[in-house]
Amino acid sequence: MGIAAALWQNGYEAWVWVLDHVWYINLCFSIAIVFFQRRDPKSVWTWLFALNFIPVFGVIVYLLIGQDYRKSKMFRVKEVEDSLRFPVKSQEELLRRHPGMPENQIVRDFGGLILYNLENSGSVLTADNHLEIFTDGEEKFADLRQELRRATHHIHLQYYIIKNDQVFHSIIPILKEKAKEGVEVRVLADGMGGRFLPKKTIRQLRAAGVKVAAFFPPVLGRLQLRINYRNHRKIVVIDGRIGYVGGFNIGKEYISRDPKFGYWRDTHLKIKGSAALGLQIRFALDWNYAAKENLFLRGEYFGEEMEAERLEPEEGTVGIQIISSGPDTKTRTIRDNYLEIFHRAKDHIYIQTPYFVPDDAVLSALKIAAASGVDVRLMIPCKPDHPLVYWATYSYAGELIEAGARCYLYENGFLHAKGVTADGLVSCYGTANMDIRSFELNFEVNAVIYDEEATKDLERAFLNDLPHCREITKEIYRQRTVVIRFKEQFCRLFSPLL
Repeated sequence: MGIAAALWQNGYEAWVWVLDHVWYINLCFSIAIVFFQRRDPKSVWTWLFALNFIPVFGVIVYLLIGQDYRKSKMFRVKEVEDSLRFPVKSQEELLRRHPGMPENQIVRDFGGLILYNLENSGSVLTADNHLEIFTDGEEKFADLRQELRRATHHIHLQYYIIKNDQVFHSIIPILKEKAKEGVEVRVLADGMGGRFLPKKTIRQLRAAGVKVAAFFPPVLGRLQLRINYRNHRKIVVIDGRIGYVGGFNIGKEYISRDPKFGYWRDTHLKIKGSAALGLQIRFALDWNYAAKENLFLRGEYFGEEMEAERLEPEEGTVGIQIISSGPDTKTRTIRDNYLEIFHRAKDHIYIQTPYFVPDDAVLSALKIAAASGVDVRLMIPCKPDHPLVYWATYSYAGELIEAGARCYLYENGFLHAKGVTADGLVSCYGTANMDIRSFELNFEVNAVIYDEEATKDLERAFLNDLPHCREITKEIYRQRTVVIRFKEQFCRLFSPLL
């Protein structure tokens, strides 16, 4: 028997063995899910359904995305509470040297939320910020390149996705030149989102003095077997005083150059002021884990011994808290902020998200708001980039419509903006989608904005999108075909896993 025939025979026998013992294999995984992993009951039942009604394939899916690492050492940043004391203390001292806490009705109304964010994640409210909003990728990256060229001390650049195309190619020469000038440059990508970045490019960056790291990298080359616990954050911090956060990744589709998606509608925030230090902390925690370099030992990154020009307060007046969540945190901070904003809304709530797969608490809060007369409006894409998530989104959107909310499908390309505004007073935008994955499984970061003018700018962007949308009314939703109804219900079954 030849080698190929022998390998085929062994593989066949192994497959037969798996099929013969699939009941016992499913039983073992079922016991692990029920007794050894603390999960939401809905998630438990979904996994039991997948394992026992989709033999073999259900086991494979569980191995890929089902294992719960949140309590393991995988994402446990050593003594993270202690390490946060210094940067938070530095921010508080910076505020004392440059007072200007906003004493207005917005801050008073949301004092409980501000305190919650401070106590749970060390998120200091800063009030000396300028805020610029980008909804177009070309404009955002043009501005980013301009600010990168002005860097004098450090550049910290982190994206979930970094692709090897014209967008990153336009940034690489700037990073190399800045490193040559003595600016400290660090680049961090998620192990899945950055998996197609060539090793040659990484070697060239490192040879030029740029530090590069991958968060939760693949173990088998480009093959990433672990789908959960991705670092979905997009953060840039320049010289500790300029920060970027939002939905744009690095890739040609984000500048509307991919025919598959067409125009890419997103939202990204540029922050000039003390809130950039909040983004600095988020970057440092992720970098410490990925690169094993403790940036908290470098006080100059967090307000201590900064050059005079970087200590001078900005002339802005926008109040901002930087909040984050992930499998390494005890609370679902971003989700809880959404909930508080929904509960406090009196006039209107505007939501933009590419994926709407909320948990029961978020869905109930929105349904109660809509039924209570609050103008709840949800905007989602008209085209799926992930079909399972899209049809689950359509199902949940339909439930909101039935409760009295209004839902719009964005038809001018692909909608990727992620955020919430309420009553023209407060807003929360960043990297988190309105779904269970963002609430619990991914590492996310958002900015909570306590400012009327900035919030109204975000609401104007929402309203300007309405002419490019098609509204799904109750009548239209109730007339959907049997095929669509089946897709909705089937995909919704797996919503705890999406």
